[in-house]
Amino acid sequence: GAAMAEDEGLVSVDYEVSGKVQGVFFRKYTQGEAKRLGLVGWVQNTSHGTVQGQIQGPTARVRELQEWLRKIGSPQSRISRAEFSNEKKIKSLEHKEFQILK
Repeated sequence: GAAMAEDEGLVSVDYEVSGKVQGVFFRKYTQGEAKRLGLVGWVQNTSHGTVQGQIQGPTARVRELQEWLRKIGSPQSRISRAEFSNEKKIKSLEHKEFQILK
């Protein structure tokens, strides 16, 4: 039905994660999880102690990574908040892979 078609589309969403997320391999684990889910995008540390980036891929998979960013993260991280913004449907992926940006 309609719900299925909805889930099969591609989405792009920006994220920012706050808490103890720098110096705990958060970017490396995020990249690993994104690759496992077949998602593309990027992740980077910000100057104000958060981690931010963009995720693109099939809606259901993107939702899985959002959950992961909200609740799990890297083993030594402590997530206080994960915010998502600028979600939009896209026709095709705008990134080739999931990169860690400096």
